[in-house]
Amino acid sequence: MATEQGVGGRIEAVVARFFGGPLPDSEGLPRYVAPLPTWLENVGLRLAWPVALVNLVGTLFGFWYYAGRPLNLAPPLVEGQLGAAPLLAYPLIPDSPAATMFIGLSLVAWKRGWNAEWLHALAFFGCIKLGLWTPFVQLVVNGPGGIAAWLYWFLILSHLAMALEAFLIHRYASFSVPAVAVAVFWYGFNDVVDYFVAVLGGPHHTILRAEVVTGGLDHTLPAHDLAAGWAVVLTILATFLALATRIEKLKRRRATA
Repeated sequence: MATEQGVGGRIEAVVARFFGGPLPDSEGLPRYVAPLPTWLENVGLRLAWPVALVNLVGTLFGFWYYAGRPLNLAPPLVEGQLGAAPLLAYPLIPDSPAATMFIGLSLVAWKRGWNAEWLHALAFFGCIKLGLWTPFVQLVVNGPGGIAAWLYWFLILSHLAMALEAFLIHRYASFSVPAVAVAVFWYGFNDVVDYFVAVLGGPHHTILRAEVVTGGLDHTLPAHDLAAGWAVVLTILATFLALATRIEKLKRRRATA
C-alpha cells in the first residue's frame, strides 16, 4: 500500500507541475461514497479542464452516434435513432451524450466558481447511471455481435471511465436535497419513458441490438426487461450514494464546528 501511495503521490506531483492551483479539501469520506484514492481525486481535479473538454467532445460524438453517424452533408442530416424520433423526444434519447455533457459542464462550473448544485447532481447521477448501464448492456445483453470490435470496447471502457469521474464531484459539490431532487426527477422520468410508458413514439432507451428482429424491434424480449431493471437499480443506487455523501459531509462538518 505504501508503494502504491508513493507512486500515486509522484504521479500527482508531475501533474501538479503543469496543472497547479488550489483544490477543494478532501474531507476523509468513507470508501463506500469516495472509493478513489485521494491522489487520484487530486489528479482528476487538476486535469479538470482537459477532462471537461474530453467529455464535451464525447458529447458531440454521442450525438453523431445517435444520429446514425452521417458521413456527409447530404440530407437527411439526422438519421439513426434520432432520425426516427419526433423532435420533442430528442432530449430523452441520447442519455450517454447528455451525461458527458453534464460532467463536462459541471467541471467547468466548478473551475469558474459558478453555483450550479443542480448541475453537479445531474453529472453525478449521469456518470453513475450511464457509466455502469452501458457496460452491463454491452457485456450481458447485447454481446459483441453486430458492431465493430474497436467501437464495442470503446463504449465499454469509456463508460466505465465515466463511472470513475462521478467520484470526483463530492470534492466540490454539497449534494443539496433540492439538487438531488432535480437529478432524481430527471433520471426517474427517463426510466419511465425509456421502458415503461410510451410517449412521443417511445420507448426511448438506447436501441438494444438484442431487441433487433426481422421487421424491427421486439420490446417483449428479456433483453428489454434486463436493461430496464438495471436502469432502475442504478437510479436508486445514485440516489442512495448522493444522499449518503451529503450525510457523511454534514457529519464531518458538525464534528469540526
